[in-house]
Amino acid sequence: MRLLQSIYRHHKSVGGVLGRRFFATSAGAEEYARRNYANNASEYNTVVTSLTSQRRFFLLRDVYDDMMLDGVQPTRDLFHSLIVGTMKGSRLQDTFFFRDQMKANGFLPDVAVYNYLISVCGKCKNSDQAIRIFEEMKKYEVKPNGQTYVCLLNACAAAGHLDPVYAIVRDMTAAGAGLDKFCYAGLIAAHTNKIPRANDTATKIIELVEQSKGWSSVETSGNNAENEMMGVSKEELYNLPTAEYVHRRGGFLNRLLTVYHVAFHACAELKDVQAMETLLEMLKKDGKSPDVYIVMQNIRCYLHSGDIDNGHKVFEDYICSEKFPPAELYATLVEGAMFGYSPKGMQLAQDTLVNMNSRNIFLSPRMGSDLLLVAAGEKSGGYTTANYIWDLMQARKMTPSLPAVEAYYNGLKDREVPADDPRLVVVSRAYDNLLRGRPGAVRQQ
Repeated sequence: MRLLQSIYRHHKSVGGVLGRRFFATSAGAEEYARRNYANNASEYNTVVTSLTSQRRFFLLRDVYDDMMLDGVQPTRDLFHSLIVGTMKGSRLQDTFFFRDQMKANGFLPDVAVYNYLISVCGKCKNSDQAIRIFEEMKKYEVKPNGQTYVCLLNACAAAGHLDPVYAIVRDMTAAGAGLDKFCYAGLIAAHTNKIPRANDTATKIIELVEQSKGWSSVETSGNNAENEMMGVSKEELYNLPTAEYVHRRGGFLNRLLTVYHVAFHACAELKDVQAMETLLEMLKKDGKSPDVYIVMQNIRCYLHSGDIDNGHKVFEDYICSEKFPPAELYATLVEGAMFGYSPKGMQLAQDTLVNMNSRNIFLSPRMGSDLLLVAAGEKSGGYTTANYIWDLMQARKMTPSLPAVEAYYNGLKDREVPADDPRLVVVSRAYDNLLRGRPGAVRQQ
């Protein structure tokens, strides 16, 4: 296959776009060497690590296919890297493909691999498959560790299945293992994700936060050396909503407040302002201050419940505290203000973006894509917010994700923009370029 060019500069170039790599029968060794980008398992492992760090998880299967074409024998470490990469990308089928290939090459999965498999099931809300993986461990006599049980608990919690979650808790306590903060986080997630939701969900969440204060600081599910080496935090392994923020500094995330983080996130999902304010009082009584993540959830909770004024006030209070506001805080206000697409909310969203840009605080490609996707859903009004987000990203030479560009393109078409309109022409070209980079994708007319 041809892959992306120059994934890393120390190795030979890789093809510029995704597609079949082929070599003519007349091509000699020099041509093969020029086109090839890795020569052995170690170099392929470096490519996999690089793609994972770039969040290009969809290319990992292609790298493996190239390696097979090159006749390179994969190693256990390489399979670990492939499984971690596909886990991070929530690519369930690819993860299990590599599990099967690992077995076919004579490597039995160890407990770390099984934990990653259970974790990806949780990311994809497939608790039944997670339980089957756990049973497979028993079949192959792979002894579960503390992380295995917490992975399984959180995988079942992601699907909102309370019965297996509490069964795991009973097994853990019967074995003498105490519940740590990640177990309580899983219990809160299970109640939040249960469908239909119970009327007392918010009450249960508050009770669990209170109960969690007795958890031991010596966690039974401590991170092992392999997870650290692979760059897998406990928050990511257990699919916590804070996973993408664990490496942020400057008071963004106080990891001692894990249970509070999950609880505030749950209140925002439930749009329960009363429960959120109760949690703030509890946090204050504990002598703790909200970190940036908690402030973000408070803004989300107010805005998603329709209280634009209080959501905006929380944001302004943080700005007035003279703390440096991260881009995520602005993005949270913008996204929440667009909820429901009210004229007042859309104006607040645009004003916030203008203020953000004037302070030289810029959206990342992911944040810009997420906001463009939401803004593109506006059916009435002048579409000015979506246009402004697109212009901001274009000014910084950032291409939004395919779903965002597709939604924006369709939104412009729905507004009967002339086919030769300069904006529509640029968006249409970007849409076509993204489609060409994703085999199997079809342009919507």
